[in-house]
Amino acid sequence: MPHAQQHRGAHPEDRHLFTLRSSGVLRLACEEAAWLLDRGYTPNSVIDVVGRRHQLHARQRMALQRSMCSTNARQSRKNKQIGVAEIRDATLLIDGFNLIIGLEVALSGGLLLRGADGALRDLAGLRGSYHPVEETDVALALLGEILDGLGTKATRFYLDSPVSNSGKLKARIIERARGWKQNAEVELVANPDRLLKNQFCVVSSDSVVLDEAGSWFNLLDFAVSSKIGTAWILELGVD
Repeated sequence: MPHAQQHRGAHPEDRHLFTLRSSGVLRLACEEAAWLLDRGYTPNSVIDVVGRRHQLHARQRMALQRSMCSTNARQSRKNKQIGVAEIRDATLLIDGFNLIIGLEVALSGGLLLRGADGALRDLAGLRGSYHPVEETDVALALLGEILDGLGTKATRFYLDSPVSNSGKLKARIIERARGWKQNAEVELVANPDRLLKNQFCVVSSDSVVLDEAGSWFNLLDFAVSSKIGTAWILELGVD
């Protein structure tokens, strides 16, 4: 039976929960969260305290959780971020589901969050299962165009093998990548986060990966900013 989800767009409540007014509250919440994290509060306790203070809805709390970071983490991630010139002729190591789902969300009008570290994140989530949507092939075509334009030597995608349909997505990427100028490899691994630790030229918006990587390229943000003008981005960064 075909999967019912055809797009990875906005949640039915998102237009109500993430208005101009609520975005201001969430930016303040991120600022308060950073202050608490800087003083040793655990992430769970921060979400609880700040969430109750601002009476945040469950999805707003999720947005806060995915966007917040301590001042030290923010600075460390920014220091390790590399630009276009530094990835030319390099091999990018890509957190596959993280990037592709982010592109699908952007193309289908779903919500993206730009946190204090500058990385773009979505609220879609995997929940142990992945199903392609109408934007999947568009996302892969767009990705190939961008990578060829950036002049990277090769790309290596890592997909979570425990996630259902990861093998089908691997085959899909390999098929679409035949038209790319560069070499593209796809590996199914038990834990991409663990594998990407201490690596360079990493592509991910996962906080754990960004904290441990030697360097990272903000590919989702680059792709959305340069190619998807209609993307819905909520700015939650704290200056």
